[in-house]
Amino acid sequence: MAKAAQAGMQRDFRIGIDLGGTKIEVIALAPDGHERLRRRIPAPRGYDRTIRALVDLVAAVEGELAGTGSVGLGIPGTISPASGLVKNANSTELNGHPFDRDLAAALGRPVRVENDANCFALSEATDGAGAGAAVVFGVILGTGCGGGVVVSGKLVQGRHRIAGEWGHNPLPWPRADELPGLLCWCGRRGCLETIVSGPGLARDCDGPDARDATGLPDRAAAGDGLAVQALARHADRLARGLAHVVNLLDPDMIVLGGGLSNLDHLYAELPRLMSSYVFSDVCTTPIVRNRHGDSSGVRGAAWLWPTG
Repeated sequence: MAKAAQAGMQRDFRIGIDLGGTKIEVIALAPDGHERLRRRIPAPRGYDRTIRALVDLVAAVEGELAGTGSVGLGIPGTISPASGLVKNANSTELNGHPFDRDLAAALGRPVRVENDANCFALSEATDGAGAGAAVVFGVILGTGCGGGVVVSGKLVQGRHRIAGEWGHNPLPWPRADELPGLLCWCGRRGCLETIVSGPGLARDCDGPDARDATGLPDRAAAGDGLAVQALARHADRLARGLAHVVNLLDPDMIVLGGGLSNLDHLYAELPRLMSSYVFSDVCTTPIVRNRHGDSSGVRGAAWLWPTG
């Protein structure tokens, strides 16, 4: 089908793509959000090969479903409003390129590209754990620490397209032994990302070379004092960070995603700990686990477009 014809056709479904460093995941959602198709392929090396792979992937989805879809993408970075180029992507081949414009030209239609944490927040606010809440703050706690803001079902980008980037604010109310803070990849010290992310938690427990915190709950349950103390420090630091979010945004719900969202104790501990930091006589903000898990990013990318 010719690109010009495709560009003028009504969209039959939403295509969402999660572009990661090692894999590309695609999903097609019906207008009601029902999943019609899902695929994963290895991520190619190189910018031009990535564009080609995405074009081929969209063509394969539309061929299999015998229709045409809107295309939204989540990327591990953002597009600068000043230059129009991708920045801060850990899929480094994207950096410095007008990715959305190049992909739109290759597909022959508009595309929408957002930070993957924004896609997570939009997914959970649309038909996930935050559905029905007026203001949702979505949190990614994985290898990094990101976030997104959705108000009345719409993603808040902000003037500089950095709304929700709470991970690159300093740890609030730091204690003497938390100063000056670790050096972050952004060039500053003491960013929340360095201390509440998965690697940050692992380093706090097991030293500077540790990266994996997944075993800490089992170690704590078995009586490992180092793990018990590290998890307690992490919960308190995370509570301080989220208290700042509540003080600034006062969301109706906070949804946790990423690998550390599987730490069961956080859902009991965070509301209790946050109450002493929030500037209010009461703190009832629900802290909930995501509904769509690893699929939230790709679903949120699909939700970047309305149908029709």
